Amino acid sequence: MSVHAFDVLGDPVRRRILELLADGEQAAGAISAIVQEEFGISQPGVSQHLRVLRENGFATVRAEGTRRLYAVDPAPLREVDAWLERYRRFWTPHLDALATELARGKRARRVAGESGSAPEAGPVKLRSPENSGNAARRGAGEAG
Repeated sequence: MSVHAFDVLGDPVRRRILELLADGEQAAGAISAIVQEEFGISQPGVSQHLRVLRENGFATVRAEGTRRLYAVDPAPLREVDAWLERYRRFWTPHLDALATELARGKRARRVAGESGSAPEAGPVKLRSPENSGNAARRGAGEAG
């Protein structure tokens, strides 16, 4: 790639174009109409963003009659995903804990619905695994 992937993905217009392409192949005209309406940029501006995506490997284009059809090329996105792998440890435990709490809430609502009572509600505090013992250690040193 001639430009760093995050430079390409850092632009909200290009991210939106990739979102549109994630749903499947799209005609340049359809992409342009949506992006022009949402971002208020000109058709040549949209074409420039499509060119950046194409030249940096994020999108492919093929001609079909007079139309140009764009599609996502997943290779650079796999590279971004691989680069992000080392950082997943920062958010995966939090997302797993959130999923657990959401499942508990659904279960509590289901049980409450079956029994006719309201589920208990209250604040939920999610702790990261690396900080779970810090409060106990701080409290032990402050006793007095």
